[in-house]
Amino acid sequence: MAQILSMQDQTTKEKVTEVIEQDIWGLIKEFWNAGFSYTISNEEVKITVGLIVLVVLAFLLTSVVLRVIRSFITSKLLEEDKLKFISVFKFIKYFVYLTVILITLSSAGVDVTILLTASAALFVGLGLALQELFQDVIGGIFIILDKSLLVGDVIELEGRVARVFEIKLRTTRALTRDDKVMIIPNHKFISDTVYNYTQNHKTTREAVKVGVSYGSDIEKVREVLLECTREQKGILKKPEPFVLFEDFGDSALLFGLHFYISDSFVDPKVKSELRFKINHKFRLNNITIPFPQRDVHMFYPRETGSNEELTDDA
Repeated sequence: MAQILSMQDQTTKEKVTEVIEQDIWGLIKEFWNAGFSYTISNEEVKITVGLIVLVVLAFLLTSVVLRVIRSFITSKLLEEDKLKFISVFKFIKYFVYLTVILITLSSAGVDVTILLTASAALFVGLGLALQELFQDVIGGIFIILDKSLLVGDVIELEGRVARVFEIKLRTTRALTRDDKVMIIPNHKFISDTVYNYTQNHKTTREAVKVGVSYGSDIEKVREVLLECTREQKGILKKPEPFVLFEDFGDSALLFGLHFYISDSFVDPKVKSELRFKINHKFRLNNITIPFPQRDVHMFYPRETGSNEELTDDA
């Protein structure tokens, strides 16, 4: 009796195993291998559900790992360095994603060289149609490689000054002094002349020009100008401000007041406040700011002929 029950249990287990292997697991394998295939260069490339799932999982896992690495590194950086690292990390992320996807496809049995060959031909065609787009992408890569532009830099482009707050693969975004966003194609930074005020350091030298009347006490003028810089907020004490006697103008003695500030983005506001102070101090010290004057000499030519009286013949 026990032997019969044992044989029945064995038969039941075999049936269950057969159902699992043939029906359930077979269905999973059939779904996993479902897909389509196409031919590239006489080589067959098969895209299956399993391959897509592997690529998605690899992509998600890579995203999590990159996010952890980014959080770990940025937690140890200052705020300024953190913004610079994030701008660089964005570009690194794209290359890591591409590498992981290619490795995953190769591990799943897909001949990656075929895809790369086909992609090269595709990119040539796209490059002819989208030249400017690729110029922007290449420009964005060069921006990061040569470090000519970083998040937080103050730049001048086409006569407008702005502070960079985001660098993307195709465009760079910057905020102007009047709170307007400039969207700049990245190829501009490799083809046009761009002034970067803060690439080497934050400190920049600025100047305010002023003219005084001929006959003014120029030593007094220099003393008053330097006194204005000492009272103005935002102007650095070191390096010290200085005054240059720049030229003898048509109507005035021309001076330049040079000083250093730590944030060139607010430069117009500092200069405006400084001009208010200079005008006020000049009035207190009887220093005149002249307006353009011209001497006009008028010449009246002498009469060379005598006036003839006209008479009527009677």
